[in-house]
Amino acid sequence: MGAITLGGNNNNSSMSESHHHTHKVFLFCNYILLGAASSCIFLTLSLRLVPSLCGFFLILLHILTIAGAVSGCAAASSGTNRWYAAHMVATVLTAIFQGSVSVLIFTRTWDFLGNLKSYVREEDAAVILKLSGGLCVLIFCLEWVVLTLAFFLKYYAYVESEANGGGNIALRRSAKVQQEEDLKDWPWPFQV
Repeated sequence: MGAITLGGNNNNSSMSESHHHTHKVFLFCNYILLGAASSCIFLTLSLRLVPSLCGFFLILLHILTIAGAVSGCAAASSGTNRWYAAHMVATVLTAIFQGSVSVLIFTRTWDFLGNLKSYVREEDAAVILKLSGGLCVLIFCLEWVVLTLAFFLKYYAYVESEANGGGNIALRRSAKVQQEEDLKDWPWPFQV
C-alpha cells in the first residue's frame, strides 16, 4: 500500500518537473520572439524612417507578434483560459503571416523593396530586407514551437489539477511559488 502511494508521488513529481522545464522553455522562446520581432521593426524602420503602407503593415505584423508573445507569458503566469485562447489565436495568425512575408521577401525582394519605397541604396536595402526575412523565418519556426509548448503546458496543468482532485487554487499557488523560485536564477532584466 505504501509502495503505491510512493509511486504515485514519484509520478506526480516527474510530471511537475516536466511542467517546470516546459514552462522555462516556453518563456525562453517567447523572449526570443520578442527580441526577433522588435529587431524586425527596427530593420524595417532602417529602410525608411516614415514607413510606407506596406512597411506599416509589416511593422503592424511584428507588433502583433510581440503582443502574442506577451500574452503567452501572461497565459503561462496566470493560467486562465482567456489569456491562453488569446495567445493561441494570435500565435497561429502571426505564424501564418510571418511565413508568408518571409516567402515574399526571399522570392520577390526587389518588388517588396519597391513597395517599401526605401531611401537606402538598393544593394544595401536588399541585404537589410533579407536579414529581416531571415528573422521572419526564425519567428515562423518559433511560433510553432511556442504553440506546441503551450499545448503541453495546458495539458500538464489539466493533468495536475485532476491529480489534485480539481484543486485549481492550490495549483495556482504552487505555480506562483515555483515561478518566483525560477526567476531567482535568471538575470535581473528577465526577472522583471
